[in-house]
Amino acid sequence: MQRAKLLPLIVACALFMENTDSTVIATSLPVIAQSLGEDPIALKLALTSYLVSLAVFIPISGWMADRYGARTVFRAALGVFMVGSMLCALSNSLGAFVGARFIQGMGGAMMVPVGRLVILRSVEKSELVSALAYLTVPALVGPVVGPPLGGFITTYFDWRWIFFINIPIGLVGIVLASLFFEDIREEDVAPLDIRGFILSSFGFASLMLGLATGGRHLVPEAVSYACVAAGVAALTAYWFHARKAAYPVLNLSLLRIPTFRIGVVGGSIFRTGIGAIPFLLPLMLQLGFGLDALQSGLITFASAAGALIMKTLARTILARFGFRNVLTVNALFGAAFLAASGLFTPLTPHWLMLSVLLIGGCFRSLQFTGINALSYADVSNREMSSATSFSSVAQQLSLSVGVTIGAFALETANAFNGGKALGAGDFWPAFALVGLVSASSMFWMARLAPDAGAEVSGHAPFSARRATAEAIADQKPLE
Repeated sequence: MQRAKLLPLIVACALFMENTDSTVIATSLPVIAQSLGEDPIALKLALTSYLVSLAVFIPISGWMADRYGARTVFRAALGVFMVGSMLCALSNSLGAFVGARFIQGMGGAMMVPVGRLVILRSVEKSELVSALAYLTVPALVGPVVGPPLGGFITTYFDWRWIFFINIPIGLVGIVLASLFFEDIREEDVAPLDIRGFILSSFGFASLMLGLATGGRHLVPEAVSYACVAAGVAALTAYWFHARKAAYPVLNLSLLRIPTFRIGVVGGSIFRTGIGAIPFLLPLMLQLGFGLDALQSGLITFASAAGALIMKTLARTILARFGFRNVLTVNALFGAAFLAASGLFTPLTPHWLMLSVLLIGGCFRSLQFTGINALSYADVSNREMSSATSFSSVAQQLSLSVGVTIGAFALETANAFNGGKALGAGDFWPAFALVGLVSASSMFWMARLAPDAGAEVSGHAPFSARRATAEAIADQKPLE
């Protein structure tokens, strides 16, 4: 039993560091932009570069662990994340900061998936639920602690300490992994789809770089357009390649499974709108409303707190109403509360902001819980690893696209209002747009069958409940 507790807590060091780091940075973006002498909107690149790096390297994390050993890869991932953190702290330009965040993403892509793999292969089946329960704690607590912590450090110390605090945590993780992790590896490892990895990674990175730099930041407009074109060409080439490859790095055939396809595509659309929140909300509170980083963090954490509350209720709600009903209706509620943030003004009471964000966090958490469960409802155990990689890549890319769309809307509104310093009136169009994007996911969710994912949710559709009632009334067996 001690092993079932110890291994998850070691992996939790990495997970807590990664989750806290991401939310801390979002709170501190305005101050970082000022320190680097950049337009705050340009800092969208710091968020998107990290997310794209995750999307690029997550698909090969399992292969790396099988080939080189889970302990070796986990320790190396911690080291890469620490190096990226150091480079972030030492950055004095936007380009250097964006590059350092990409390196951080390389480490983050390997840390948690490989750590989870260690747990799945080291812990007895009877202790697996307990072990995974320990692992989920930092994933839930990190986003709650991150915004206030980032605001406190930025307000009373220096934003660079956000990254320095990762070093002792990472060192502890390396030491504990060296002492307690087995260097698990597979004897017969399938060959890595090198061509597919090159095409997909180049395609994702180029496409997102082109979209994220499409404003007036970092590179000329012609370069942005060229990156988009190159990215689309590479991803098209990957699509043809994956149809013939024996072991594609991203298995596109999974999209033939209706629940997986709707979960990934519809979920990505909903997550795109939500992905803009960590970018837009701190900027609005600090640059639009004049709050400092700590005040901003003490407000934005409410969304994560709402998500934490909903974790205890989501299973019951899904069992009662089923995936289709919940995901279709809840998409509208989650999107409505997202758009409602655009109605905040400098005079809005803080308690009202906290309430809207808290309730909105509840609806978003319910949606994500449902989407994640639905996506794997009909996936076989043999395809589970491929499905996890595919879904993880889609999640990171949709969050990155969300930041890009939010930034584009913010830039457009600012230009329409005279192109001066960002003000409170520049933000509502951006929140309205990303809210509409998230709401549009309901059309995908509505395409689900009434009994979609019923084995996972435990929900019996109305037709089945009526048949059961009639059979009982007639006192004859169900056929």
